[in-house]
Amino acid sequence: MRRIELEDRVVHRSPLTAHVGKSGATLERWLLDDGSTVVVKRLRPATDLLMQLTHDALAREYALWAAGVLEHLPEHVEHAILGGWGEPDGATVVMRDLADRMLTWDDRLDDDRCRWILRRLADVHRAYARVPLDAWRPALTPICDFLSMFSPRRMKAHLDGPSVLPRLATRGWQLFEELAPQDVARPVLALLERPAPLVDALRGCPCTLVHGDFVVVNMAVDPDTLVLVDWSMTSEAPAAVDVARFVAGCASLTDLSREEVIEVYAEAAGAAYHEPSMRLALLGATVWLGWNKALDASEHPDPAIRERERDDLDWWVLQARAALRAGLL
Repeated sequence: MRRIELEDRVVHRSPLTAHVGKSGATLERWLLDDGSTVVVKRLRPATDLLMQLTHDALAREYALWAAGVLEHLPEHVEHAILGGWGEPDGATVVMRDLADRMLTWDDRLDDDRCRWILRRLADVHRAYARVPLDAWRPALTPICDFLSMFSPRRMKAHLDGPSVLPRLATRGWQLFEELAPQDVARPVLALLERPAPLVDALRGCPCTLVHGDFVVVNMAVDPDTLVLVDWSMTSEAPAAVDVARFVAGCASLTDLSREEVIEVYAEAAGAAYHEPSMRLALLGATVWLGWNKALDASEHPDPAIRERERDDLDWWVLQARAALRAGLL
């Protein structure tokens, strides 16, 4: 799908201002002359906070698609990109309009649906474990960039910007230091600022292609196929990184417990499952999102959610402590 051919067919454009992304990427729905619609995503490093925090001057999501990386997805897993083009200040990708099939933060994943998703995730990891990724590394986000992207040091330059995310993350890390026991808070905050030991340990584990932001709002069901969107943080890393991200972001939306999610994935992965990777990935998720756990546990306006998130923070503290004491770094 080329730019000139597409733009000649546009009848109406409308901004998607209600989408849940907080990065700064802009989305529009384009109505075409045949009555169909597409979603157009503009990737601009100058305005996209996520791209700035991951040092993405390449528009990696577009580069990933253009290089053919996503062509190796397994059966029953798809991406939504129809086309795209590079521009002087970034890139644009054109996607299928999946509005009626996208999952949201309000969706509940019952036992069967959660297992269905995790089996397809394991299929993705298995497929890319067989594909050499060396030639595609420029289009992949380095592990160190997304592990430390929410660090107070990285947030400082963006505190006065239009996004509330830097201010929330900075406040969250202050609360994490207050709420978490010091035997966990200190090493987690140290890894946040200097992630090299954790990065090296993760790179020493079996790696594959990981989506990087594997949460419900980046998924659509169509109808027996899992469609994954937002490939902007895709990386070469242990498969457990995606599982840990899913547990961190979606545990409250699933009928499965956090432990059951990991067990189901382990069963689906079979011999490829690697327990040390999972321990490290859970520590990595704490380094990445500990601020969010502490913020919700302390300041969420809903008392019931605050109580739930306090329990969740306690669970993540236990996982981080177990990894730190296991001598994996």
